[in-house]
Formats: sequence, C-alpha cells, structure tokens
Amino acid sequence: MDIIRAAVIGAGQIARVSHLPAYRSAEGVQVVGVSDVRPESARKLAEDFSIPAYFDDHRKMLEQCRPDVVSVCVPNRFHHAITLDALRAGAHVLCEKPPAMNVGEAEEMAQTARAQGRLLSYGFHLRHGENVRILKDIIDRGGLGRIYAADVQWLRRRGVPGWGVFTDKSMQGGGPLIDIGAHALDLAVYLMGYPEVDYVCADMFNAIGTTGRNGFFGSWDPERYTVEDALFGQIRFRTGAVMKLSTSFALNMKEKDRRQVTLYGDKKGADLFPPAVYSGDDGPAWNQTYPFEPAEDLHTKEIHAFVAACRGERDLLVTAEQGVYVQKLIAALYASAESKKPVFC
Repeated sequence: MDIIRAAVIGAGQIARVSHLPAYRSAEGVQVVGVSDVRPESARKLAEDFSIPAYFDDHRKMLEQCRPDVVSVCVPNRFHHAITLDALRAGAHVLCEKPPAMNVGEAEEMAQTARAQGRLLSYGFHLRHGENVRILKDIIDRGGLGRIYAADVQWLRRRGVPGWGVFTDKSMQGGGPLIDIGAHALDLAVYLMGYPEVDYVCADMFNAIGTTGRNGFFGSWDPERYTVEDALFGQIRFRTGAVMKLSTSFALNMKEKDRRQVTLYGDKKGADLFPPAVYSGDDGPAWNQTYPFEPAEDLHTKEIHAFVAACRGERDLLVTAEQGVYVQKLIAALYASAESKKPVFC
C-alpha cells in the first residue's frame, strides 16, 4: 500500500479534535505538515501530534511538503482561496463545511477540482452515520414511496459557540443556518435525492445574541454578534414536495438541543434521529425503530472514507457538486430572509 501524505491547513479545534486523530488512525497515512497564520498554533499542533513540519503560510507548506490530501480547517471566508491553492498544487481536498461564502465560490471550487482531476469533498460528517445509511437504503428501495414533505430542524436553546469566529458574519457568512443548519439541510436533500428547487421563503431573527452573552457553549460579546439567532424557512421543489427548515443558535425553547429530519412519504414516514419508520398502510399502525449510536465517531469515518476514495477504493459520499447544491439553498434562504420576499430558483 502506497503511503498517503496528508496535511492540514488551520490549527484550530476541528483540526486538533477531529482531523488529525482521524488521519493518524487511518492505515497508510502520514501527516507531513500543518499550517496556520498563527505560527505558535501551528508549532504547538505539530509538537502535540509529532508532525515533522509546520508553517505560517499554507502555500509554502504545499510547495515543500507536496501532500496528496489536504484538510482545510479554517474560517469559511478562507475556504475558497485555500481550497483552490491546494487543488492546483495537486492535492485532493477535504474542506470543512459549508463549501464557501457564496455560490460563485463554491462553483469555482467544483470546477477547479474537475479541471485538476482531483477529488473535492466537504465536511458534512453526519452523512456518514449508520442512521443515514439505514434510511437511505429504505428510501432507495421505495420504502417511503413518494416523499412529498420534510420537516428539518437543528435548534439550540443557548448554543452560541463561545470560541472562534462563529458570531462574525464577515468571517462565516452567517450564523446557525450556514453552520448547523447546513448539516440538517445536507442530510435532508441527500435523502430526498436533490430535487430541483422552485422557490424559497425564509425569515430570520436576531433577538438574543445581541442582548445576552452566556450560554451552554461559553460566553460571547453581544456587541460583536453580527449573525442571526434563528432562521425559519420553507422550500418548495419542482416535484411538488416541500421542506420546512428551522435552525437556531439561541431560541427560548424547552430542550437544550433539538435535531431531527422527518420525511413524509405516500407509503410511510420516517425520522432520522434515531432512525425509525412509521407505517402508512391500511390496517393496524406500526412503528419500526433501528439501533442508533449517537456517539458514533463520524469525523473518523468521514476521513477514512475520504482517504479510501483518494486511493480509488470507493466513491466519494459527499461530492463537490452536492456542496454547490447546498450552498445554493443557503444563499436563497438568506436572500429571502433579508429581502422579506420569496426567492425563485
């Protein structure tokens, strides 16, 4: 087995907690470099993971280390430029989600990957869950029939991230929609088969982040809180199906966290967290539940699957084109919420 040379750009929490441990546990992978604009952060990460080289400029790292695969673990604002650099340097790229700040950037990233003959994937790690595999198999076998409605939620009560730049719109492009809502959207449209979008309606609110400062994930500065607290939207597809989306960093609700994708078909309905199917047949009603492991290490599964795809051993589960689709939905939802008008796609 040839050794895969891996490198990580960005020395923050996601690199330390998820990407580097996963690469280290993958067979036949050697991490050859890490870069960050903060040289001390890059140095510390290199020391902690016994990485032979660290840099304060990702382009120097790409030139000197010549990695086969690169993880891009930086704020959303920098996804586009760094991913293009890595692809053009000859590396396959796993970029954290969302793809970019806007649709044009996401499209250029996908186009560049195709032109360079390299793989580009995004960190929609929840897609790798066994619950998703179970439900996708049921759907592909026609178990739900025609899916005509979906209810998609990722809501947090006081879940404003107290670290990083998650509350800075100029760095992230938005708040819960582009962060956790993007995961929920990705799961739903993957299960529904990426239907063509007709129009989008949405509203967003900013009532808690600019007045509060403490939550379950630490404290934040309300004067620098420039993203939405919550966004509620509806998507109509050209198939006639509809989707309701709700997502929040801060919302006055009962639960600390509520995450669910519910699909309604003309044969059966289903939930994703945990996986369950509900009968719609004539006769006695029944519910079928499936084993669910919420602590499943999906980041490790994601990176091991990405490495396998780079070796040609399997297809990518999350493709660049699917990333563009999700980015278009995010952009339409924000555009509708800002304009207070439907956005036709």
